[in-house]
Amino acid sequence: MLVILLIIAMLVAASYFTKFTNYLTFEDFKNNSAVFKDYVHANYLLAVFYFIGIYFVVAALSVPGAFVLSIAGGFLFGTMLSTAYILAGATSGAILAFLSSRYLVGNFIQKRYKHELLKANREIEENGKYYILTLRLISLPPFFILNILAGISKLDLKSFVWTTALGILPGTLIYSYAGSNLSRIEEPGQIFSFQMLFTFFLLGVISLMPVLFHKLFKRKRRHH
Repeated sequence: MLVILLIIAMLVAASYFTKFTNYLTFEDFKNNSAVFKDYVHANYLLAVFYFIGIYFVVAALSVPGAFVLSIAGGFLFGTMLSTAYILAGATSGAILAFLSSRYLVGNFIQKRYKHELLKANREIEENGKYYILTLRLISLPPFFILNILAGISKLDLKSFVWTTALGILPGTLIYSYAGSNLSRIEEPGQIFSFQMLFTFFLLGVISLMPVLFHKLFKRKRRHH
């Protein structure tokens, strides 16, 4: 009951401020950054609560504005604290979407297509956590869609939580760091360098290595 009340409180608090995120762009935030900074200095704990709550809504309901919010978090709270707040909001929002998907449609689909999904479920139970981690690292598919697909699958909640938190960590750090250096950034495109995108690709490949080695080992064992 306490958890439900907390979620409702966060949604109510966030809903008041999310009306601004519908129109907030990178340029808007940069132009008004001093106003936001002053508010945080005067109301730090309340600002943290609002920030996590807004990110919770963004992650759970796929509301536009995550990129600007991440930049804003880095500017307002610093790289490390912003990363921690974003992980808290985004991961908790993802959990809500995951559980909603599982209990609203996932269980029905699993029962209705039990035999058709046997092979896929077996693969998810063995390697699902690596697939989710890879998709989080390379940001494909979109955050909200992956929450729904994971909820429909047989992936357990524990694996979903740690792969989500770990998978979004590198990008969150980069955006938060960029926000902490907001004065040096003229446009969002400056954040996305070829080296950064290539790093995400390598992280995705590395996260798949356990699956590839496991499949290779199983194939060799069959031949012997």
